[in-house]
Parts: sequence; structure tokens; C-alpha cells
Amino acid sequence: HRVSGAMPGFHPEWTGLDLRDQEKPVLDQNGTYSTHLFARKATEIIAQHDKNKPMFLYLPFQAVHAPLEAPQEYIAKYRHIKDTSRRVYSAMTTVMDEAVGNVTNALKQYGLWDNTVLVFSTDNGGQVFRGGNNWPLRGWKGTLWEGGVRGVGFVNSPLIKAKGRTSDALIHISDWFPTLVGLAGGSTNGTKPLDGHDVWAAISEGKPSPRKEILHNIDPLYPTPMIHPHPWGNETFNTSMHAAVRSGDWKLLTGYPGNGSWIPPPSSDRPCEESDDPPGKHLWLFNIRDDPEERTDLSEKYPQVVQELLEKLAMYNKTAVPPFYPHFDPLANPALHGDIWGPWR
Repeated sequence: HRVSGAMPGFHPEWTGLDLRDQEKPVLDQNGTYSTHLFARKATEIIAQHDKNKPMFLYLPFQAVHAPLEAPQEYIAKYRHIKDTSRRVYSAMTTVMDEAVGNVTNALKQYGLWDNTVLVFSTDNGGQVFRGGNNWPLRGWKGTLWEGGVRGVGFVNSPLIKAKGRTSDALIHISDWFPTLVGLAGGSTNGTKPLDGHDVWAAISEGKPSPRKEILHNIDPLYPTPMIHPHPWGNETFNTSMHAAVRSGDWKLLTGYPGNGSWIPPPSSDRPCEESDDPPGKHLWLFNIRDDPEERTDLSEKYPQVVQELLEKLAMYNKTAVPPFYPHFDPLANPALHGDIWGPWR
């Protein structure tokens, strides 16, 4: 797996191998599809594991992420899909689905399944320019609209008490740590204060989530275009800053949240719906439970809610560490380290 250096602090023309088994570079898998490779490795770990001991297995497939690539036999299954990106994306999803099935079968084969919790989750909304789609939600990956920040997933386990449910409980990625530690019989007492909550009761039994709010982002480096005036000013929080917070059913966005269009699937006859927000508008309030598509801005109707959420953003911002991108270091070039990305000092 080769990647270019188009990340902050790296030269965009650098390339190098970026695949390791533990700390050892993997040099003999060129031409192997990574979803197959990762699933095989996971199955090996499961097969060799002592089932009398606990196990945590984190398996982040590269699918379904750009670049859009899949074995031809999987792409052929979707020859009826006209949109090329969507066709390959569907193939990648099928390979991933097959891999999850193989890992699940391994857990059952080696006697681990009855005491296992399997969590499957995305990390962000789909990228509409790379085969993904979030319709009818607004926006896409990289934006603060629901199409960018709302993730889908499922939890499967014999340990779940109330099975076969669809949950709309408020859960954030930081909640997985205390939840999984609690499931394993551990404790987070004595640790630094955590942002996460143990949400197992919400998942397993359908109880209310202990999480009541989510800070989606505060990014002082994100560019904001021309500012459209609003009545709140910047006394409480700099509303030109790229930020969003969810509290209960309310969601406040400030700055430029990213493109706010509604993009239907390529197979749909629907046209793309562009936002009619005035240029430079930089504050919105939505009731996400009633309006998950973020079509009705309620900021003027509920100014007190806006003020309360601006105060929350200000509170979070006071705890923020300033962003820091180290200066470019020519010694990081993989060409100086066997054509492999890795530590260089």
C-alpha cells in the first residue's frame, strides 16, 4: 500500500510503503486486496487466541474509502449500476460485508462468539464524490451537516438483552472506550476525566443514553467566507469559526459548515438541491429529532437556545489546545528510509 505525502508537514511529492505487521514493514503483499488481507489476519488472531482470556480486536478496513478499487469479480456483480463510482463502491462494500461474515464465522468456529460483542461502525458520512451517499441528509464527509457527522452502524451480540431494535440514542465515538472497558469488567476509576460515557444499557436494553450533548467540532483554521450579519455578535463565541454542537435535540452550527446541498443517489431522478442560504450566513439552529434533514433554521425563533449553545461552544473552546502543525522536515522523506513511511528521528 503506497501513499503520497499530502498531509500537513509532509512534501506532497513524496511516496512510500505504508503497511506494517506490528512494527515490521510488509513487503510481500503487493497485489493483495487489503480487505481480504486484513480479514485473513483477523481470522488468524482469533484462531490462535486462548478463549479463556479476554480479547480486544480492532479491525479498521480500508474499505469503503478512496481510492475506489475492488477485485474485478466483485465489480462485475454490479454491472447494472451505470455510475462508475457507485458501481465500484458497491463492490467494495460487498467485499467488506464478506470479510465481516468471515470474521464472525471464525469467532463462532473457535468458540468465542457466545461471549463476544461485535461493533460495526463508520467514522463519518459518505463522500458523495467517491461513491458514497447520505440522502436525504444534508452535506457529506468533511462537513458539519448531518450527512457529514452522523454515522451508521450496528452492534451484534448474544449479550444484548433487547434484540432487533433500531436505536436513535445519542452516542459519540469517545463512548466506546468506557463502554467496552465496562463490558470487560474493568473500571475507568483513577483515569483522567473522560469525555466518554458507558452507553451499554442504551445499546443492550434500550435505556436512555447518558450522553446529552456532542461537540462536533471547533476549528479555528477552517476558512469562513463573507459574513452575513445576525443578531448575536461575537461576544460569547466567535460565530465566524467553523463549529457545531448538539445538545439534546438541538444542534447549532457556526462559521462555514461546508457545502450544504442535498445530494440524491446517482440512480435517482431527483435533482441536486442546493441551499438557498444567503452568502456568508454563518449561524443555524435545528431541531434534529424533528428535522434531521436540516431544512428549517430556527435560530430567529429560539434566540435563547442559540445563546445557550453559544455559551457551550465558548466553554468547550476554553479547554481547547491550539492547533499545531510542525514545520516540514526533509529528513522524513521515505526515500531516506528504505522507501518506507515511519519514524525518522
